[in-house]
Parts: sequence; structure tokens; C-alpha cells
Amino acid sequence: GECGAKRAPWFSFQHIPSNRFTRSAELNTMASSTMAARGLTANNGVLSSRMQKPSALRARAMPARRGALALSRTTKCVMSPDKKQTEVERGEWSPSSWTKYEAKQQPKWPKEEQLHAVLEEIERYPPLVFAGEARNLKEKLAQVSMGKGFVLQGGDCAESFAEFKADNIRDTFRVILQMSAVLMYGSGTPVVKIGRMAGQFAKPRSADTEIIDGVELPSYRGDNINCDKFTSAARIPDPTRLIRAYNQSAATLNLLRGFSMGGYASLERVQKWNLNFVKDTEQGERFKELASQLDEAMLFLKACGVDESITRSTEFFTSHEALLLHYEQALTRLDSTTDTWYGCSAHLLWIGERTRQLDCAHIEYMRGIENPIGIKISDKCDPDELITLIDTINPTNTPGKIMIIVRMGAEKLRENLPGLIKAVEAAGKIVVWQCDPMHANTVKAKSGYKTRQFDRIRDELRAFFDVHDEMGTHAGGVHLEMTGQDVTECVGGEVEVKDSDLHERYHTHCDPRLNASQALELAFLIASRLRKSRTSTKVA
Repeated sequence: GECGAKRAPWFSFQHIPSNRFTRSAELNTMASSTMAARGLTANNGVLSSRMQKPSALRARAMPARRGALALSRTTKCVMSPDKKQTEVERGEWSPSSWTKYEAKQQPKWPKEEQLHAVLEEIERYPPLVFAGEARNLKEKLAQVSMGKGFVLQGGDCAESFAEFKADNIRDTFRVILQMSAVLMYGSGTPVVKIGRMAGQFAKPRSADTEIIDGVELPSYRGDNINCDKFTSAARIPDPTRLIRAYNQSAATLNLLRGFSMGGYASLERVQKWNLNFVKDTEQGERFKELASQLDEAMLFLKACGVDESITRSTEFFTSHEALLLHYEQALTRLDSTTDTWYGCSAHLLWIGERTRQLDCAHIEYMRGIENPIGIKISDKCDPDELITLIDTINPTNTPGKIMIIVRMGAEKLRENLPGLIKAVEAAGKIVVWQCDPMHANTVKAKSGYKTRQFDRIRDELRAFFDVHDEMGTHAGGVHLEMTGQDVTECVGGEVEVKDSDLHERYHTHCDPRLNASQALELAFLIASRLRKSRTSTKVA
């Protein structure tokens, strides 16, 4: 592909780039079942630039080629939370067509001219990810939707400028590697690894302002918008922070590429993945034992003549909530190999519970890009609304396109998820079901800190697996807010973080995160449930 494009003024909203930075990349066929069970594909790191041939699955799932002028799609959205039919007429899509709709959770920028200049600058930057990588992820999610894999998605609640350090990125990546090793070896299930990294800055807020000691100021919306310090100057949205967020995302991706492909993620180093503060915990000991068993398995594979190079790299994808639509538009690119549009700020983008309204801007933007899309839903989402959301974003029912991220709390999940699954199955929709056990379990501790109880997180995960086992469907993934740092933000777990401990290492800029030991504890739990589900399927 080439760099460079003819650019229209940003707020004319007629911006359709004519010649974007693209990459010719297609997908490999899946590895053999033995290697796939360990998440390994020969020399096929998602963050590499190697050209790949399309697989049979991709050939079936690929939509028809269509250029900018062929993006005319009229969609009628039926929305019936009160059993009344409502239609949303949608016309031709472009990267800026979302501006015709109400955009929720957007900051109130004080200087539009400055915002215009920043967006035009970002528009000239290279994409952070490439279309072929997003297609690769879509194929892997298609496999998960068929019950042939599991999605492990995790990372910071909100990335920050202050915590941007190579060691922090490495440690979070390392915990995800540990968890994936536990899941793969413990259950024999391929794992798709996705980080809430390299772009997860912006956060939706329940109110535009907050009041502390009688002083009312704009809410903190993430480091790419304003500062968390409670002062008038700090809370003013600053567009130049978008450029800093882009540069931090690019640097994070560069480091992740090195870790993924440069030998750090090699299974031969599995014994070295244990973080120092985890080594002496029960979860650290369990991982050490698993790593020893994995070393023995690696020796067996070598003795069988298996190519060692396939164990020395891994595939790792990035994701974030596509909240700031101006930023997402600035990084939207037309892929020359398929004539389709991609959001090139991350491999997977998701829509949050507060922005998934059918008649609003986020749905309009998401329906036009070919990336895999996550949709977060709570118990407020009814079956008809969910089906309409799926139809709007994925009218061709392409496998791997939609991931439904359920966030309800254990009790409400047991009550509401069966009806949603039944509706999706009856409509023949192909989706990945993923559990977010974090967001419905946030409470305020007696000490005043916002926290999450590990037992409640665990209970929601168990409920998620129980419901899918009862429905005969596949529990396809987990979505966690977690860190590789030794934080004390979530209470409970075998490390026994107490309310009185929260103040010791409470570093989050937004919501509380699991530390490495707590995350590993969940990984062992999930591995046992996946193994149980696989065994039950074989018996059936």
C-alpha cells in the first residue's frame, strides 16, 4: 500500500480518504489440531508483516469487494424494548456518516480549531494496525464461535500517561502469557490473546461533571482527553492529548511486537514468566508446577521432530472501546486488497453499554468497518434489541465479526442470559459469547475506595459457564481488567487482599484491577471449566 491521501476539512464531514495506507495480507490455514491446542502457528505472528494466503474459512466469510462508492447500505433497525416497532433508516456509509447521529459520551472541546488541526495531523499518521491483522483475528474468532477456542482479553481499565513504562507493559503481557499457558495446557483449548492495550484511554462517565467538597468540575474522561487532577485547568479537554495517546499506543504496539515475535513469548521461557511477587503465592506454585509439566511436553515434541520455531512466537491482538469517534475516524483506512474499510486504531473495537443505542453515532460508525466488533450488554438489553444490534453491525452474519460481551452480575446473568442465547440461536446468528465479570461487581469499600470483590467476579464467571452448559452453547471468552503490577485494588482471592489493604498499592486511574495472582487464580478456574465442558461434549 501507499501513504498519503487527499484530505477534506474535518468538520465539513465529507471526509472520504481516496488513497490510504494499506497492507496486502491474507490469512494462513489453521495449524494442526495438536499445535492449535497450544495456540501455535508456524511463523505467523499477527504483528508481523508477512503476506499470507487466504484460508478456506476466510474465503467463505469474506464479504463482496466494495469501494467507497459501493458503501451504500440502507438498514432498517427494529427496536422493541417496549414491544413497539421503531425503524432507523440508514443511508450511505462513510467514515464520517456517524456525524449525522447523536454521539454520546463525547467531550466538550473548548477550541474547535485546535481539535481540527490535531485530527488532520493524526489523519496523516500511519495506521496503528493493519487490515490483514484484523482479518486474521476475525478468522480466529470465527473458530471460537464454532466452539474451537477461547478468548482471553485483558489489560488496564484505562491506560495512563503517568504509568507508561516498558516494565508495566511487559508485566501485563507476561501475566496474559501465563494465563494463556494455564488455559491451553489445562484444557487443551486454543486461546486467542487480546490486550486492552495500546489505545484503551477514554472512559465513559455516568455524569458530565463531578462534585468534591462543594466544587463542581468536568468529569475525568481519560488521559487522552483531560487530567485526573481535580483542578479547573486539569479538567479542560485538551485535543493535543490525542496526539500523545497515539504516540504512546504506537510505542506500546512496537514493544508488544518485539515481545510477541522476538523470543520473549517462547514456550521455552515459560519458567521465567512468573512475576517475583507471585512466585511465593499459591498461584505462583501452581504455575511453577504447570510450567514444569509443559517443559516435559516440549521435550517430547522435540523428540518427535516437531519444528521448534513454532514455539518461539505467539499472536497477540489489541483492542479498546471505540469511544472517541473523531479519533476513530482519523484512523479509518480503506484497504486496497479488499476495498473495505477498517478502523486501524486497534484490531478489535467494542461498543460500551452506554453507547450502543441503535439510533446513535457509535452504531453508525461500527456498521461500516470490517474489524471484529464487541458489543457490551447488561441485563437492560432485551432479546429483540440484541438481534437488531447484531443485524445492523453484521448484516451478512459473517463468522468472527461479533463478540457479545456480557456484564450483568451473577444473579442477573443467570436470569437474563438464557433468553438472549435462545434468541440468538433461534435467529441463526453467529457470535462469540464473552463474560466481563468486572463491571457489574464494582462497589465502594468502607475505606472509601472503589473496589471489586474477587468472590463476586468468580461467581459471575461460574454462572456464565453454568448457563452455557445448560443451553448447550459455547462459553467463548473472558474480558478482565487486570495488571501485572502488585496492586491492592480488588479485595479477596487466595492472596487475601482486605479492605484495610486497599490504600497500600491503589494505583488505578479509574476502576480497580485484578493483580497478577488474582488473575492467575481465575485462569485455573476457567481452565477447569473448559476441560469439563470439553469432556462433556466428547461424552455427548
